[in-house]
Amino acid sequence: MAAVKRIVAVAAVVGAALLLAACETTTTLNGRPQAAPAAAPRPTEADLQRRAEIRLQLAATYYQQRQYAVAIEEAHQALALNPNLSAAHGLLGLIHMNLDDRAQAEASFARALRIDPDNPELNNNYGWFLCRTGRERAALEYFQRAAANRLYVTPALPLQNAGVCMIQVRDFKAAESFLRQSLERDATSAVVKFQLARLYLTTRQLERANFYFSLLERDLEPTAELLWLGLRIARAQGDLQAERGYAEQLRRRFPGSPETGLLRRGAFDE
Repeated sequence: MAAVKRIVAVAAVVGAALLLAACETTTTLNGRPQAAPAAAPRPTEADLQRRAEIRLQLAATYYQQRQYAVAIEEAHQALALNPNLSAAHGLLGLIHMNLDDRAQAEASFARALRIDPDNPELNNNYGWFLCRTGRERAALEYFQRAAANRLYVTPALPLQNAGVCMIQVRDFKAAESFLRQSLERDATSAVVKFQLARLYLTTRQLERANFYFSLLERDLEPTAELLWLGLRIARAQGDLQAERGYAEQLRRRFPGSPETGLLRRGAFDE
């Protein structure tokens, strides 16, 4: 009986050895068999996603630094790891828009929105692309879709963009509506206050223009754009003393600015 047990034990050891041999490839070194190194494990889906996100973050950083060629390469590396990464397609859309490559921008935004049609950032960015390329009315659908998304952390932004877009086509009623809606969402927005002051100056609602300008003047350091706006409002109101004051500041602080150039030419309506 003991002999039987020894045979079984030996058979088990041999069987285990055969099993291990079947799972390894071997080579020889100085005539002796050597086990080949184990193959690296295949990356999991989570690994690929994590690598893609890292590449995308790098692409976004290079985009912000205006290193567009490197940003494009990093975005493509992200898409090689995850072809359905909508944010990478959307970032390529922004990059190509800034490079004035409209066809590539259009294609990238289209791919991004096919993957994630309800993404508010993608809708806002595509709306801005449409606005910049002369399709202001078409842009409104995407701005409104972005603003309506309750998960969007900056819903004031697409409303602001819609207002600016409508100013471009001189639809001042629609522009005012969008800008005021934006200000309701974010009462601190200097951009919206500036755009409202400009809009009311253009439509000769001077008290309103002066109201929003005074909010800006109180909260911001003077810039060439701000001083030029104040000068034009003062001029429209017939306040020659304020107009001279803004003109003197503009010449002294920003002598090389486009606004000072407009002042020299007397181009108050440009």
